Amino acid sequence: MQRVAVYIDGFNLYYGLKSKRLGWKGKRWPCYYWLDIRRMSERFLKPNQSLEIVRYFTARVRHAPDDPGKVHRQNTFIEALDTLPDVTIHEGYFVEKNRKCSQCGSTYKSYEEKMTDVNIAMRLLTDAQDDIFDIAIIISADGDLAGPVAEIRRRYPGKKVVIAFPPDRNSVRLQKLADGFVRLRQHTLRASQLPQTITRSDGRMLQIPQAWR
Repeated sequence: MQRVAVYIDGFNLYYGLKSKRLGWKGKRWPCYYWLDIRRMSERFLKPNQSLEIVRYFTARVRHAPDDPGKVHRQNTFIEALDTLPDVTIHEGYFVEKNRKCSQCGSTYKSYEEKMTDVNIAMRLLTDAQDDIFDIAIIISADGDLAGPVAEIRRRYPGKKVVIAFPPDRNSVRLQKLADGFVRLRQHTLRASQLPQTITRSDGRMLQIPQAWR
């Protein structure tokens, strides 16, 4: 059996879903945010492959004045993922930055996510060195991951790297460097949803956020 490890760039996937539209009415895909990432990962497997681990990379939103429920929704989702077997969560962080409006000259605060691509690169290389996988599937279109993909192919020619592009996302660099690529389709997302109610090991109930129903 070929061993498969899956690496999910949480923000790249989220913003791909957020920008995707369905049909002529322009409806977006919030109904697919409540993702069972393990089940989704299993759908990439071939009969001679086994899923060893799913690594999910994100950073917790700390400040969202334009959307007060955003922090709660993300925290609920991360807690839900934490109940899944063979899933590990790797967190980066946000840094506050002062920016200047190019039109009016006024300054404002914004927040920039840090460490996701670094964490993915580190785990890819250490997992390859520790011989965790035969095939790595990276769910992202971040071209900054081209370096570690090229390095794995150079150092470990017996291992393969496949890119799964989120909706509305693409990277020509990754496409050229990887051993193969696929696109995350709507039918895979539809078939990979968490239950609307999840009971944690401590008995606490988690509910799908109302905005995602």
